Amino acid sequence: METMYSIVMIVVMIAIFYFLLIRPENKRKKEANEMRNSLIVGDEITTIGGVVGTICAVKENSIVVETGADRVRMELMKWAVSSKGVQTTEDGKGEPTDDKDKKSKKK
Repeated sequence: METMYSIVMIVVMIAIFYFLLIRPENKRKKEANEMRNSLIVGDEITTIGGVVGTICAVKENSIVVETGADRVRMELMKWAVSSKGVQTTEDGKGEPTDDKDKKSKKK
């Protein structure tokens, strides 16, 4: 009986770890990967280093970003993109750049 209780507790702990740690992390990774694959020319992005710019060209594994009024262009890897829009909070969520997105966010 005692060994059965031990086995059940181990299974319960593994299930808790899966649903509280592993599954949400995999979901965030999948969403980030989908966002990076859906980048198009004209999108405003924020990188993980805090660089804000507009996408000028999209390649297979990289993007060309134009920053600032002096039109400096940088080629960055897609994995370096943190969010679409200008990131204004530490949680990584950018402000919507389209009027349609702004309207849906207000609702």
